[in-house]
Amino acid sequence: MQCAQALKNPAWAGKMGEALAAGWTGPKPDVILSPAMGGLIIGHEAARAFGVDFIFSERENNVMTLRRGFALAKGARVIIVEDVFTTGKSTLETAALVSAAGAEVIGAMSVINRMGAKTLPFPSLSLLKLGLTALPEAECPLCRAGIPAVKPGSRKF
Repeated sequence: MQCAQALKNPAWAGKMGEALAAGWTGPKPDVILSPAMGGLIIGHEAARAFGVDFIFSERENNVMTLRRGFALAKGARVIIVEDVFTTGKSTLETAALVSAAGAEVIGAMSVINRMGAKTLPFPSLSLLKLGLTALPEAECPLCRAGIPAVKPGSRKF
């Protein structure tokens, strides 16, 4: 799955952001926060649909951080928006950043959720849920056949 192929079209990205905001049943956020890189476009479009500000976090020395003058106000209600939930690691790292700033994660959203049965510790919403199976390398038939893995995302294996 490569969300960037759908999000490259501004009209589609806008509609996906609107769909996420329309599907949200929790309280209105004060800000949308996305981890860079994959969440930037959809986070921006979700923030536009909610009518709130958008900021993003980045990894600095392998630690998720706010840079570029971004900050979270104490008590701010935050929704974390990503393109794809895979393991939940980036979402949880971003949530820790929110908590450390004294703000509150009220939920998370994504275009695609491929976490399977795994869940996040706060309400979440995805436009599409996929039951994909991740296999260890030793059990992967493609790996055994010598077909190289292609990973276009920002996280290294």
